[in-house]
Amino acid sequence: MRTYSFQGVRPRIHPSVYAFDDVVVIGDVEIDADVSLWPGVTVRGDKGPVRIGRGSNVQDHAMLHSDPEYPLVLGSDVTVAHGALLHGCTIGSGTVVGIGAIVLNGVSVGESSRVSAGVVLSAGPRFGPRSLIAGNPATVLMTLSDSDVAVLDGTAAEYRELAGLYRTGVQEVTLPGLAPGRSHGAADGGVSGVR
Repeated sequence: MRTYSFQGVRPRIHPSVYAFDDVVVIGDVEIDADVSLWPGVTVRGDKGPVRIGRGSNVQDHAMLHSDPEYPLVLGSDVTVAHGALLHGCTIGSGTVVGIGAIVLNGVSVGESSRVSAGVVLSAGPRFGPRSLIAGNPATVLMTLSDSDVAVLDGTAAEYRELAGLYRTGVQEVTLPGLAPGRSHGAADGGVSGVR
């Protein structure tokens, strides 16, 4: 993880956080215990505060940013799936934000909700707890049942467990015929060392 201060404000990150080495965290960002940040994540607290609650996970290539009057706040045990873009919004504890979802300034999503993949939540609306949010424009399709909420809770727990496995089980390797810092491709004559 690469961390940067911005105008003298440094990120505050709990020592138990697991972050992949290419994660970027800038400025007024506070990350609580047992959070995981996966490859390619960017968290920018340069225009306003960003807060990530205990046990949450932010998956590959998600982007989190805030604006001066719109802090970005994730509750505890939130899952932000691959490629999601969260900007100046509030996401309640236990919520899952789907792959590629876009959630914009002023949006508030209640606890234990599910934001479907690819949804765009335009600036401003508020959604209550246990909402299944889908469509474009986004609407609440239904209120989630206890069993639906248990599935959401399982997602956060799964990523806490996966982060633990990564702490001891992932290791950078150099493939035969490939110098560090080079990629496989036409310049290398194609893929080498893998059959």
